[in-house]
Amino acid sequence: MTAPALHPDLIQHLRALASGPRCLLGVVGPPGAGKSTLASLMAQAVGKRAQAVPMDGFHLAQTELERLGRASRKGAPDTFDAAGYAALLRRLRDPVAGEVVYAPDFRREIEEPVAGALPVFPDTPLIVTEGNYLLLDDGLWQPVAGLLDEVWYLQVEPGLRLERLAQRHQRFGRSREAALAWIASTDEPNARRIEAVRHRAQRQIGWDEAQGLFHWLAP
Repeated sequence: MTAPALHPDLIQHLRALASGPRCLLGVVGPPGAGKSTLASLMAQAVGKRAQAVPMDGFHLAQTELERLGRASRKGAPDTFDAAGYAALLRRLRDPVAGEVVYAPDFRREIEEPVAGALPVFPDTPLIVTEGNYLLLDDGLWQPVAGLLDEVWYLQVEPGLRLERLAQRHQRFGRSREAALAWIASTDEPNARRIEAVRHRAQRQIGWDEAQGLFHWLAP
């Protein structure tokens, strides 16, 4: 299987974004689209001038989801600390000389967020943040899009995306039947909310499975 790669036009644009003052670039798309893979490749494309900071670090802990009665909907918009994520983006927009900002990460092997896992240095010009809900325009998510300089929406063929999701859930312990049930009850309702606001993105990204390539889509 071909290792995933970025089209040269994407790399050129990323390098331009990383050549000026601090820029926050968002990658959004439905569950299973490949956002974390894309964000990682984007950061690698510009080396030390970029840092990936995922939205998923703001998952509420499992114990808190259980207290709130939301554990069966883990991954839905109200199972994240959206206000905390927006607060982090505000800090990242205005870096302070000499100050390292520590962002949380999400560790899928334990299905929990880990605080202070990602150091973001003040002289890193490009911050790439990815997640499901960057474009939601209601509730505590409403400020997020306005805190980002650009948002790219990642579109992937639905059948491929759903199979990726099923395999991910199985890899982390669910049976095939349980994985498909979770997708139908949780992932796909979330996907519909995400797709409904895709028009708010500045650019659209596609995935060419045959070539293993992320590329621009026509407006």
